[in-house]
Amino acid sequence: MATRQYKRDLKALELRRRKGMRMLKRGDSQAEVARACEVTRQTASSWARMLAEDAQAWRRKPLGRPAALEAEDLKRLSKLLLEGAINNGFPTEVWTLARVAKLIEREFAVTYSVANVWHVLRALGFSSQRPAGRAIQRDEQAIKTWRTKRWPALKKSPSEREEPSSLSTNRD
Repeated sequence: MATRQYKRDLKALELRRRKGMRMLKRGDSQAEVARACEVTRQTASSWARMLAEDAQAWRRKPLGRPAALEAEDLKRLSKLLLEGAINNGFPTEVWTLARVAKLIEREFAVTYSVANVWHVLRALGFSSQRPAGRAIQRDEQAIKTWRTKRWPALKKSPSEREEPSSLSTNRD
């Protein structure tokens, strides 16, 4: 049996479940439903059990965990992020995923993993960014001196010994 990837495609999962339940209501066997919907027999059996308990089970709410933050919370989070990290009690103006997670926990009493914070930020239209310019404190003369004098002194150069290294395979 070829398996399809329904991972995270909640609409496809919901459509598959509804199709399977319609087939069961029509009188198709669980094995036929499992084959047609490309699910396990256990899944078809659980759908049949749900229909036996409630004839309208196929109309239940869609799959998926409800969002922890409401639309109003997301708007408020976006405003807080735009106010800046310092205004929200952090020592520098840099937003990290961990800082945003702390902000969400502090302001909304909801705990998110770093990965999920990234999904929330992307949904709000934020993206990862890197500094656009160079640091104001940059000292071009010091950099030039380091490159021309210090770096060559630190850089390794091959030794001019006549004997081969211990890793050499050339032994006369």
